[in-house]
Amino acid sequence: MKTIQQITGIEFKDESLLNHAFVHRSYLNEHKDDTMISSNEKLEFLGDSVLSLATSIYLYKFYPLLDEGTYTDIKASVVRTETLAEVAKSLHFGEFILLSKGEELNGGRDNKNILADCLESFIASLFLDQGFDKAFSFVVQNIFEGRLSHIVENKLYLSPKSRLQELIQASHKTLPQYILESESGPEHKKTFEVSVLLEGKPLGKGVGFSKKEAEENAAKNALEFIRK
Repeated sequence: MKTIQQITGIEFKDESLLNHAFVHRSYLNEHKDDTMISSNEKLEFLGDSVLSLATSIYLYKFYPLLDEGTYTDIKASVVRTETLAEVAKSLHFGEFILLSKGEELNGGRDNKNILADCLESFIASLFLDQGFDKAFSFVVQNIFEGRLSHIVENKLYLSPKSRLQELIQASHKTLPQYILESESGPEHKKTFEVSVLLEGKPLGKGVGFSKKEAEENAAKNALEFIRK
């Protein structure tokens, strides 16, 4: 716990709150006799709400000209599992999570969901220990700075299809065309392959378990192709 406090630069008044944030539910399966500990699931639930409020306040304050729908899209992009796991990893949280032996052998310390949940639990612990302002400062410093402005300026909160459509409309005054190339597999688990075209010329292909997923992946590949 002292190492975590050194890494984050935050000294907790109640270290038991901090400790609680790093207890994964799998750990309890091997320590059923220890009634003094519980998993971080409830803290993760609270941390999710604190993070959501912090994001809403930050967007309202620093991006006043954006509309409500855009706020929602940006917030979903910022607080997604991949982003939170990346932040947790940069803070070395994975090294300190209490896991079962099985979960650890299965790569639990690098599991994106476990890392993201731990970060949200930490935010909740900080909120309970020192209040919203301290939790807000932590979120701004570790999640928003150097990340949120990049997402907003490059419209990365939009889906790949929406970004590709904006780009094509601005440069060619037309819309990209999506063509279903093939579908395979059993009815309950079909795989779809889709191509996206610009004026008949292929820009990218995508595969997915639904047409929508395949189209999004095709658009993502098209954006990467255009950037080269």
